[in-house]
Amino acid sequence: MKQISKDKLFLSNYFINVIKVIQDININKINKINEVLLNSINKKKNIFVAGNGGSASIANHLLCDFNKGIKISSINKLKPRVLSLVNSIETISAIANDIAYDKIFCSQLENYCKRGDILICFSSSGQSKNIIQVINFAKKKNVKTILFQGFGKLNKRIKPDHYINLKYKNYGITEDVFQSIMHAISQNIRSKFRSKEQIL
Repeated sequence: MKQISKDKLFLSNYFINVIKVIQDININKINKINEVLLNSINKKKNIFVAGNGGSASIANHLLCDFNKGIKISSINKLKPRVLSLVNSIETISAIANDIAYDKIFCSQLENYCKRGDILICFSSSGQSKNIIQVINFAKKKNVKTILFQGFGKLNKRIKPDHYINLKYKNYGITEDVFQSIMHAISQNIRSKFRSKEQIL
């Protein structure tokens, strides 16, 4: 019985902390990112996404919710052009093996990016070398950069155009909140064409 009580307390505290992190989010910053993304979609700019591990799955989920969800909800008025830099294990492993693992994102971005495109990175620590390199590469190519970081300080080697730091050192919780932010933005854009009740 004592173990059950400890488990219930742990689970309860986990969700309490998720709620706390969400409540501490700067909505003005999220809204600005929302505006930037909607503007880029209207201008038919590419939106590149990247992340490692769990953050990679969030990046790919963003691709799905934007390229399919927003397109359908807008009845084809909006056609997001989200491209994932984590989708191809063949490309990633080839670059890692033949060039360097640090280059797995920037090497791909070099093939596709144009001035005015967007790069979104999800990173719990914000210190991954491949994330740092792709942000710096994007800046050189006049690609706007957005970084969602879970905890720690912003790496001195990068200056993203838009930056959200959740300031909570727990990978699971920060990834949960990354996912919620992504859903909030995608559903907000979709709500401009459909009521909240119609968004599934």
